[in-house]
Amino acid sequence: MHTSWQVCSLIVQAKPQHISTLSARLSDFAGCEVALSDRESGQMIVVVEAEHHDTLMQTIESVRNVTDVLAVSLVYHQQDEQGEETP
Repeated sequence: MHTSWQVCSLIVQAKPQHISTLSARLSDFAGCEVALSDRESGQMIVVVEAEHHDTLMQTIESVRNVTDVLAVSLVYHQQDEQGEETP
């Protein structure tokens, strides 16, 4: 059996007045967590987890397309694949 795990962190830039609303909206995405937000700068650090690369990329694109998101920067990505060895 082959399992995969993907995680990335994003810096999401928004106008400061939208931070609270955006934080709640982004937390609604599966595998998405707002780890830190700074209302003064309008920045959030968002962690995204998924089993598959395609799912991770779709979530990142969904974050990018949320109204009031100005920019999304990928700052970290890790992939861990494990599988059973066949004798």
